Amino acid sequence: MNNSQLINTVLIVIGGAFLIYTISVGDVSPYFKIIGLVVIMLGLYRATNFWVATKDDHEKDNENKN
Repeated sequence: MNNSQLINTVLIVIGGAFLIYTISVGDVSPYFKIIGLVVIMLGLYRATNFWVATKDDHEKDNENKN
């Protein structure tokens, strides 16, 4: 796992933790929910861009072997 994937995973986990925290605690500011959603969406956006950019890497590896 390279650094970009690690950062994406950490962002998704942090965003999920914020959302779980807002569900488990009774009286929480709605800003925590907004922060959680923004962070998780940022992580998912970055991960999706990374996957699109590297989706054909396995094909290049197969061409180099032949």
